[in-house]
Amino acid sequence: MLNELEIRPPLDVEELCRRFAERQGKPIHLVAYDIPAPGPFGVWIGTDEADFIVYQRQTSRAHQRHIILHEFGHKFAGHRSGAPPGLIRAVGRGGQAAAQPGEFSLPPETAVRCALGRSLYDTEQEREAETVATIILEWASVLDHVVPGHADDGVAQRMGAALSDRLGWL
Repeated sequence: MLNELEIRPPLDVEELCRRFAERQGKPIHLVAYDIPAPGPFGVWIGTDEADFIVYQRQTSRAHQRHIILHEFGHKFAGHRSGAPPGLIRAVGRGGQAAAQPGEFSLPPETAVRCALGRSLYDTEQEREAETVATIILEWASVLDHVVPGHADDGVAQRMGAALSDRLGWL
């Protein structure tokens, strides 16, 4: 999948979501949000018009990437959105405007409620989403160490292209 989307190291999670969104014909908005702790770290809200991946603002950038990829994993695996139908309709009416900074309104108790069913890793869907996130992060980690990023040498570029093609196993 990463090869089909022409994702190359270093991994840019936003670019991955943008390219996947283009492929599916529906935008994916990444929304940093102050989700109350303790509780879930993120939720994927799927509407007819757009997908929203809401992730915890109050954590490290590395953790945010993992949260985004976990929620992306639900979408990639064909799971149903973790939000209740009423919230999906309300967010869907907001369209792109709902994803603009400062305009995304999700009451804290709603954020917790819509992700409660997915805050434990004891269901098959949670394991699948976590596996997708882990595989993508492992793929990126391996390629970041093996494939030269921006080599000016033609031989190094060809070697990098050959290795990235062989290692792009998703």
